[in-house]
Amino acid sequence: MASRVVDLTYSAGRLSWPGGETPAACGRSGVRADKREGDGASPAGTFSLWCCYYRPDRLAAPRTGLSLIPLRPDDGWCDDSGDLQYNRLVSLPYPASHEDMWHDDELYDLVVPTGYNMERPVPGRGSAIFLHVATPDFQPTAGCIAIARDALLALLPRLGPGSTITIRP
Repeated sequence: MASRVVDLTYSAGRLSWPGGETPAACGRSGVRADKREGDGASPAGTFSLWCCYYRPDRLAAPRTGLSLIPLRPDDGWCDDSGDLQYNRLVSLPYPASHEDMWHDDELYDLVVPTGYNMERPVPGRGSAIFLHVATPDFQPTAGCIAIARDALLALLPRLGPGSTITIRP
């Protein structure tokens, strides 16, 4: 299937799009309009999907219309709201607080950042809100939306420039 603009919607444990849906996990604190760093909530709203990171040591480059970026073992994501690189990919080692992007588990084998708090990050409003691979039992996330790996691989070819995700309770 050729990539195109597909808009995704997360609501009540499901991620849906025109012609399909799949079980999904959200933040352990649910969905909130007043998202804050570290609160465990997924932010309510509509956000752009602009690229896909993938683990090249675990899978071939997936088909997608999104910009495709291979992860490296020294990739991190800054979650320090006082740092100039807040809510940005950084190279490790990095002096400020960050999340490692190179996981031992499969959760970040495929990572699609959302546009939440990305364009001009507001300190403390939250960072690293991704669409990524879920745990086998769909445990809540720290604020991301997560779906089964096979479902994400099947969905990626439908995504391209202009695709969005809407997150609501």
